Amino acid sequence: MFRQLTERVLASPQIGPEEVAEAAARGVALIINNRPDGESPDQIPGAEIEAAARAAGMDYVAIPVTHAGFSEPQVKAMAAALASTEAPILAYCRSGTRSTLLWALARASEGESPQALADAAAAAGYDVTPVRALLDMLAAGRS
Repeated sequence: MFRQLTERVLASPQIGPEEVAEAAARGVALIINNRPDGESPDQIPGAEIEAAARAAGMDYVAIPVTHAGFSEPQVKAMAAALASTEAPILAYCRSGTRSTLLWALARASEGESPQALADAAAAAGYDVTPVRALLDMLAAGRS
């Protein structure tokens, strides 16, 4: 269920308490929720995931991304979350795609190669094509 984007960053479809326990066992120190509450009736509320994460000794942050797309504050919040720990991080949403795209945008905003990000995402089964022009623009702004 968890897909490896980098040595320390994982992306995942919607998680529940069982996956929080699995993440803790894998050394994850931070869970990032990129799914807005109420997106679907069968979704586990973020507060439930946060409670499970905190009970397992992990940090939790919510950076919800709707289908309207990504904003600069979301990219900055994701970059800050990724920089907040050297330990493994798990980001999730409905399918893992928005988490992967936001991760790629955050890393590009820090100057990482858009092609390297696209390759890492593809290796994990995700496609950054929807934000590729934005990746290129963010990375160009850093050079």
